Amino acid sequence: MEEMELDGLIPYVGTVNSSSEVEPWEHHLDQILVKVNELEKSVNEIEQFYHDQSKKQPSTSKGSTLGKDERQINGLKKLQQDGCSREATAAKRMQQLISHFGVILRQITQHKWAGPFLQPVDVKALGLHDYHKVIDKPMDFSTIKKQMEATDGTSYKNVREICADMRLVFKNAMKYNDEKSNIHVMAKTLLRKFEEKWLQLLPKVTEEEKRLEQEEAEALFDMQLAKEAANARMAREISSELYEVDMHLERLRAIVISKCRKISTDEKRKIAAALDKLPVEDVDKALEIVAQYDSSFQSKGDLVDLDLDAQSECTLWKLKFFVKGALEVQGKSSTAVVVDSNHERSNNNGGNNNSNKKRKKEICNAIARTAKKRSVKPSS
Repeated sequence: MEEMELDGLIPYVGTVNSSSEVEPWEHHLDQILVKVNELEKSVNEIEQFYHDQSKKQPSTSKGSTLGKDERQINGLKKLQQDGCSREATAAKRMQQLISHFGVILRQITQHKWAGPFLQPVDVKALGLHDYHKVIDKPMDFSTIKKQMEATDGTSYKNVREICADMRLVFKNAMKYNDEKSNIHVMAKTLLRKFEEKWLQLLPKVTEEEKRLEQEEAEALFDMQLAKEAANARMAREISSELYEVDMHLERLRAIVISKCRKISTDEKRKIAAALDKLPVEDVDKALEIVAQYDSSFQSKGDLVDLDLDAQSECTLWKLKFFVKGALEVQGKSSTAVVVDSNHERSNNNGGNNNSNKKRKKEICNAIARTAKKRSVKPSS
C-alpha cells in the first residue's frame, strides 16, 4: 500500500470500500454538528445575558442570592403572572386616590367663583382671537372630569396628572388676563384654595408612590434572580450535553482510528522533521496534543523527550494533521512578513527569541535521538 505524504488530507480507511459505508459516519457527524449549533446558540444567549448585567452595575445590593427563599427562583411565567396581579392591585389603590381627588374637584367646582372655569373658553363668542396664540394647552373642569371618568384607556393614570391639569386651568386664566381683572383674581384665589386641599391629600399620594417604587424594585430583583437561576440551569444542562457530545466524538474517533492504517516509520520521520521547522509556539501545541493522550508525558520544561514510537495511532494522526496545517500557515504568513518589522522584533525580543530557540533545539534534539535509535533498531 502506498504510504501517505504529509500533505495528505484524509487517512486511508481500509475497510471502507463504498459510499454506502461512509454514509453512516456522515450521518453521525451531521447529528453532532446540529447539536453543537444548538448548544452554541444557547451559550450565546447566556453570554449575552451576563454581558448585559455587567453593564448595569447596580449601586445597591440586596446581599447574596444563595440564601434567598425558594420563591425567588420560581419560573419566569409565574413571576410575570404575579407582576400582572401586583399591577392590578396598584391600579385599584390609585383609583381610590383619584376618587379622593374627585372630592377636591367637586368642592372647587362648587365655589361661587368657579363659573368661568367650568367649561372650555368660548373663543369665538368672547372674541378672544389671540387666545390660542397665548395659551398652548387650554384646560377646564369639565375636560378634567371627563378624562377622570373615561373608560377608553385615555383616563388619568395617576393623581399628579390631574393635579397638573387643575393648576393649568388657573394658570392659563392668570396668564391671559391682566392681574387686576376679575378673572385673574378669581383664578388666583381658587388656585390657592386648591393647593390647600391638595396638601391634605399629598401625604397619601407620596406614600403610594414610594410603595409602588419599592414593589417595582422588588419585582425587578425577583425577575433578575429568576433569570439568573434559569441561565444557571441552562449552563449546567449545556455542560452536560457538551460532555455527551465530547464522549460521542471520542467514540467516533476511536472507531475511525481503529479502521485507519498505521502511521509508517517514514511518516514518523517526516513528523519529526516537520516539528523542527515549526516555531516554538507550535511545537508546544504539538506537545500538548501528545500530553492529551498520554497522562504521563511531561510537555513542559527545558528538556522534553518525545518518542514517537511510543505514541498511540490517534496521537500520531493528530500530530500529522497538526504539523501539516501549521506548516501551511507558516508558509502563508512568511510571504507577508516585512523585513524591517522582523528586525525590530528581533531587537526588542532578543532575550525571548534566544530562550525559545534554546527550548526548540532541545526538543528537536530529543526527537532526533529517538529517530536515531529507530534507524539502529527499527520498530516492530
